[in-house]
Amino acid sequence: QELTFLSKQEILLAYKRFSELLPKEERENACSARVPKSQILTLPELRANPFQHRICRVFSTSGDGDDSMSFEDFLDMLSVFSDSATSDVKSHYAFRIFDFDDDGTLDRKDLEKLVNCLTGQGEDSRLSNAEMEQLIQNILEESDIDKDGTINLSEFQHVVSRSPDF
Repeated sequence: QELTFLSKQEILLAYKRFSELLPKEERENACSARVPKSQILTLPELRANPFQHRICRVFSTSGDGDDSMSFEDFLDMLSVFSDSATSDVKSHYAFRIFDFDDDGTLDRKDLEKLVNCLTGQGEDSRLSNAEMEQLIQNILEESDIDKDGTINLSEFQHVVSRSPDF
Protein backbone atom coordinates (compact mmCIF):
# COMPACT_ATOMS: atom_id res chain seq x y z
CA GLN A 1 0.00 0.00 0.00
CA GLU A 2 2.89 2.37 0.81
CA LEU A 3 4.37 1.78 -2.66
CA THR A 4 1.20 2.67 -4.56
CA PHE A 5 -1.49 5.32 -4.73
CA LEU A 6 -4.06 2.62 -3.93
CA SER A 7 -5.98 1.83 -0.75
CA LYS A 8 -5.95 -1.62 0.83
CA GLN A 9 -9.45 -2.25 -0.60
CA GLU A 10 -8.31 -1.26 -4.10
CA ILE A 11 -5.27 -3.57 -3.84
CA LEU A 12 -7.46 -6.49 -2.76
CA LEU A 13 -9.83 -5.82 -5.65
CA ALA A 14 -6.85 -5.58 -8.02
CA TYR A 15 -5.60 -8.96 -6.77
CA LYS A 16 -9.02 -10.50 -7.44
CA ARG A 17 -9.12 -9.04 -10.98
CA PHE A 18 -5.52 -10.12 -11.67
CA SER A 19 -6.10 -13.70 -10.52
CA GLU A 20 -9.28 -13.91 -12.63
CA LEU A 21 -7.10 -13.30 -15.71
CA LEU A 22 -5.15 -16.50 -14.92
CA PRO A 23 -6.20 -20.05 -15.78
CA LYS A 24 -7.99 -21.69 -12.81
CA GLU A 25 -5.04 -23.98 -11.96
CA GLU A 26 -2.65 -20.99 -11.62
CA ARG A 27 -4.88 -18.82 -9.40
CA GLU A 28 -3.49 -20.26 -6.16
CA ASN A 29 -0.08 -18.80 -7.01
CA ALA A 30 -1.25 -15.51 -8.51
CA CYS A 31 1.50 -13.60 -6.64
CA SER A 32 4.22 -15.40 -8.58
CA ALA A 33 2.35 -15.86 -11.88
CA ARG A 34 2.58 -13.73 -15.00
CA VAL A 35 -0.51 -12.87 -17.03
CA PRO A 36 0.03 -12.85 -20.81
CA LYS A 37 -0.46 -9.55 -22.63
CA SER A 38 -3.40 -11.05 -24.57
CA GLN A 39 -5.25 -11.49 -21.26
CA ILE A 40 -4.33 -8.02 -19.95
CA LEU A 41 -5.79 -6.55 -23.17
CA THR A 42 -9.19 -8.14 -22.37
CA LEU A 43 -9.65 -5.69 -19.46
CA PRO A 44 -12.47 -3.26 -20.34
CA GLU A 45 -10.28 -0.28 -19.33
CA LEU A 46 -7.65 -1.22 -21.93
CA ARG A 47 -9.80 -2.76 -24.64
CA ALA A 48 -10.66 0.58 -26.25
CA ASN A 49 -7.44 2.39 -25.32
CA PRO A 50 -5.46 3.38 -28.44
CA PHE A 51 -2.24 3.00 -26.41
CA GLN A 52 -3.03 -0.48 -25.02
CA HIS A 53 0.12 -2.10 -26.47
CA ARG A 54 2.40 0.68 -25.27
CA ILE A 55 0.82 0.57 -21.80
CA CYS A 56 1.60 -3.15 -21.56
CA ARG A 57 5.15 -2.55 -22.81
CA VAL A 58 5.84 0.26 -20.32
CA PHE A 59 4.46 -1.51 -17.25
CA SER A 60 5.71 -5.03 -18.01
CA THR A 61 8.95 -6.14 -16.33
CA SER A 62 9.08 -9.28 -18.48
CA GLY A 63 12.65 -10.13 -19.43
CA ASP A 64 11.67 -11.82 -22.69
CA GLY A 65 9.79 -8.90 -24.24
CA ASP A 66 6.36 -10.59 -24.30
CA ASP A 67 4.83 -7.72 -22.24
CA SER A 68 3.30 -10.16 -19.76
CA MET A 69 2.60 -8.75 -16.31
CA SER A 70 3.28 -9.84 -12.78
CA PHE A 71 0.88 -8.79 -10.03
CA GLU A 72 3.38 -6.05 -9.11
CA ASP A 73 3.40 -4.76 -12.71
CA PHE A 74 -0.40 -4.82 -12.70
CA LEU A 75 -0.54 -2.87 -9.43
CA ASP A 76 1.95 -0.29 -10.74
CA MET A 77 -0.24 0.24 -13.80
CA LEU A 78 -3.44 0.60 -11.75
CA SER A 79 -1.68 2.90 -9.30
CA VAL A 80 -0.47 5.30 -12.02
CA PHE A 81 -3.94 5.42 -13.58
CA SER A 82 -5.69 5.93 -10.23
CA ASP A 83 -7.18 9.30 -9.34
CA SER A 84 -4.80 9.51 -6.37
CA ALA A 85 -1.61 9.45 -8.47
CA THR A 86 0.15 12.82 -8.77
CA SER A 87 0.23 14.61 -12.11
CA ASP A 88 4.05 14.27 -12.05
CA VAL A 89 3.77 10.49 -11.92
CA LYS A 90 1.02 10.43 -14.54
CA SER A 91 2.96 12.69 -16.92
CA HIS A 92 6.16 10.64 -16.45
CA TYR A 93 4.36 7.45 -17.51
CA ALA A 94 2.42 9.20 -20.30
CA PHE A 95 5.77 10.38 -21.68
CA ARG A 96 7.12 6.82 -21.59
CA ILE A 97 3.97 5.49 -23.28
CA PHE A 98 4.24 8.13 -26.05
CA ASP A 99 8.00 7.47 -26.51
CA PHE A 100 7.38 4.62 -28.98
CA ASP A 101 11.08 3.97 -29.70
CA ASP A 102 12.06 4.18 -26.00
CA ASP A 103 14.90 6.62 -26.65
CA GLY A 104 13.97 9.15 -23.95
CA THR A 105 12.66 11.84 -26.29
CA LEU A 106 9.53 12.43 -28.36
CA ASP A 107 10.77 13.02 -31.90
CA ARG A 108 8.78 13.51 -35.12
CA LYS A 109 8.27 9.74 -35.56
CA ASP A 110 6.92 9.37 -32.00
CA LEU A 111 4.60 12.35 -32.51
CA GLU A 112 3.32 10.93 -35.80
CA LYS A 113 2.55 7.58 -34.14
CA LEU A 114 0.91 9.42 -31.24
CA VAL A 115 -1.34 11.40 -33.59
CA ASN A 116 -2.20 8.24 -35.57
CA CYS A 117 -3.18 6.46 -32.34
CA LEU A 118 -5.43 9.36 -31.37
CA THR A 119 -7.06 9.87 -34.79
CA GLY A 120 -7.36 6.19 -35.72
CA GLN A 121 -5.71 4.33 -38.56
CA GLY A 122 -8.74 4.28 -40.89
CA GLU A 123 -8.62 5.98 -44.30
CA ASP A 124 -11.37 8.42 -43.30
CA SER A 125 -9.70 9.54 -40.10
CA ARG A 126 -6.05 9.63 -41.12
CA LEU A 127 -4.51 13.08 -41.58
CA SER A 128 -2.97 14.04 -44.90
CA ASN A 129 0.82 14.40 -44.96
CA ALA A 130 0.48 18.19 -44.99
CA GLU A 131 -1.94 18.17 -42.03
CA MET A 132 0.33 15.80 -40.10
CA GLU A 133 3.38 17.95 -40.81
CA GLN A 134 1.54 21.11 -39.72
CA LEU A 135 0.30 19.47 -36.52
CA ILE A 136 3.76 18.15 -35.58
CA GLN A 137 5.23 21.58 -36.31
CA ASN A 138 2.62 23.17 -34.00
CA ILE A 139 3.30 20.62 -31.24
CA LEU A 140 7.05 21.25 -31.45
CA GLU A 141 6.61 25.05 -31.49
CA GLU A 142 4.45 24.79 -28.37
CA SER A 143 6.57 22.24 -26.49
CA ASP A 144 10.19 22.15 -27.71
CA ILE A 145 11.66 24.80 -25.41
CA ASP A 146 15.33 24.17 -26.27
CA LYS A 147 14.50 23.98 -30.03
CA ASP A 148 16.38 20.70 -30.61
CA GLY A 149 13.54 19.20 -32.66
CA THR A 150 12.44 16.80 -29.90
CA ILE A 151 10.44 16.97 -26.67
CA ASN A 152 12.22 15.72 -23.54
CA LEU A 153 10.53 14.71 -20.29
CA SER A 154 10.85 18.11 -18.62
CA GLU A 155 9.48 19.92 -21.70
CA PHE A 156 6.59 17.43 -21.78
CA GLN A 157 5.88 17.92 -18.07
CA HIS A 158 5.98 21.70 -18.55
CA VAL A 159 3.28 21.48 -21.25
CA VAL A 160 1.21 19.07 -19.15
CA SER A 161 1.42 21.37 -16.12
CA ARG A 162 -0.42 24.01 -18.19
CA SER A 163 -3.22 21.53 -19.01
CA PRO A 164 -5.33 21.14 -15.89
CA ASP A 165 -7.49 18.43 -17.50
CA PHE A 166 -4.51 16.18 -18.37
